[in-house]
Amino acid sequence: MTDTKPNNIKRSAEITAAYFTFLDQHIEDVVNGQVLDFLELNQIAQALHISHSHLSDTLQQETGHHPCHFYDRKILNKAKSLLTDTNLSIAEIAKKLTYDPSNFGKFFKKFAGQTAGDFRRQHKK
Repeated sequence: MTDTKPNNIKRSAEITAAYFTFLDQHIEDVVNGQVLDFLELNQIAQALHISHSHLSDTLQQETGHHPCHFYDRKILNKAKSLLTDTNLSIAEIAKKLTYDPSNFGKFFKKFAGQTAGDFRRQHKK
């Protein structure tokens, strides 16, 4: 069976998948200390060999969301995983994710709707 989709649609899905794969690996590298800080979106686009605007436009077209939406969600999911699957303190988790503990608290509450401590108490395995 032949693929009848235009090349630009296939390329757009390919860019989206590459972005998600890159984010997953990059977040793991930061948490594991292999990378010292999170990259800016323009740096990620450069690593994917496309422009920042092309990455943003493509993700918006493919998903209806800006790339930062997924970046924040993936960091939040990693934070949730660390809160439930480790005994690291919230401050240690914040540092692993390159946050100052108070900024991490604000970030977590903004995106999760509750504090990291409340989340941990409700979901600790």
